[in-house]
Amino acid sequence: MLEHDIVIIGGGPAGMAAAVAAWDKGATDIVILDRDDDIGGILRQCIHNGFGLHKLGRELTGPEYAAVYKKKVEERHIKVYYETMVTDLTADRVVTASNRDGILKIKAKAVILAMGCRERSRGALNISGKRPAGVYSAGTAQKLMNCEGYMVGKRAVILGSGDIGLIMARRMSLEGAKVEAVCELMPYSGGLTRNIVQCLEDFNIPLYLSTTVCEIHGDRRLEGVTIAEVDENRRVIEETKRYIPCDTLLLSVGLIPENELTRAAGIPIDPITNGAIVDEHRETEVKGIFACGNVLQVHDLVDYVSDEAEIAGMSAAELVLNGRTDGTAVNTAAGNGVRYVLPQRISNTDSDVALFMRVVKPFGKVRFTVKSGDEVLATAVRIKAAPGEMEKIVVKSSKLALAKDTVTVSLEEI
Repeated sequence: MLEHDIVIIGGGPAGMAAAVAAWDKGATDIVILDRDDDIGGILRQCIHNGFGLHKLGRELTGPEYAAVYKKKVEERHIKVYYETMVTDLTADRVVTASNRDGILKIKAKAVILAMGCRERSRGALNISGKRPAGVYSAGTAQKLMNCEGYMVGKRAVILGSGDIGLIMARRMSLEGAKVEAVCELMPYSGGLTRNIVQCLEDFNIPLYLSTTVCEIHGDRRLEGVTIAEVDENRRVIEETKRYIPCDTLLLSVGLIPENELTRAAGIPIDPITNGAIVDEHRETEVKGIFACGNVLQVHDLVDYVSDEAEIAGMSAAELVLNGRTDGTAVNTAAGNGVRYVLPQRISNTDSDVALFMRVVKPFGKVRFTVKSGDEVLATAVRIKAAPGEMEKIVVKSSKLALAKDTVTVSLEEI
């Protein structure tokens, strides 16, 4: 069995940023385990720009952003195990993996989970019809087009208006395909406003809200889909059904954090985020195991993934080098209009803590209020708030010291 101070599972943007931050904090015995033949994760197939504006102060493509952090990893001589699939993780931080050399077991002082997320598949949607060629998840289509040079279709319908679906609507249009429609089950889009404008409106692609694909047509190859509007209970309104001929259906219907290893280690999972329950250090409820990035909560910007991973990396290094004694712990909770709050607990109120949250539906101008009992700890006003855009509120340590009960974040329209 090998021994390392810090083992990072996943070499995407979260894993790379965590490794760099841990190294810079003073922990130099770090390894990254990645199942691919190169680090960078999902960024390698995201050839569009818009990455790095917040974190690096310049606009980069996904591969360019990944290259910045890969260089940081290489400059620090952090060891990376490529083409290595982690198959098990125990609560006492024993990592089991396999690669071409066989089975690998590593005993770690700290483990950072950075496995990212996967797409929800057609099987989870129960759309009636056969299984013709031409039905893809949006991310799979993105990889085929951007990495393999394969054009997935010429006439497409996209189900789901998350950012990947919106970006693929533009990508297919740029390659000469006709995108007939983007359908969204909810009465609002789940993507960033800039992507709705740049990917749909700029290309005259219609977005149909409260609309879904209810039937897939075709035997060997997709021939078309039936779409229909849905009511407030998301039931199909029969009289609104209409047929759209197409040879391609892209599914952008949600991302699921890759938490099989998290569950294997007995780490409690938040049912809303589908990620681990963590404190402000991004430490899970199993001591010495941390989580960050899309395996913890699905982010809308990679810049915020890197920020969060740095917290996990520095915290893991601090634990390995100096140990850590936490003070009085308080839980956080989502109040009116807020879907979830992360971290789910605050283990030490001696430092400022950034709370991250998403709202339950689109709002206009709102005021967020952070309270513990009757004590107001922080407030923040936003011109608008939407489920597709993560919100952040920093609570000062002087205010956190007043928290004797659950810290609740709620909002009101103003």
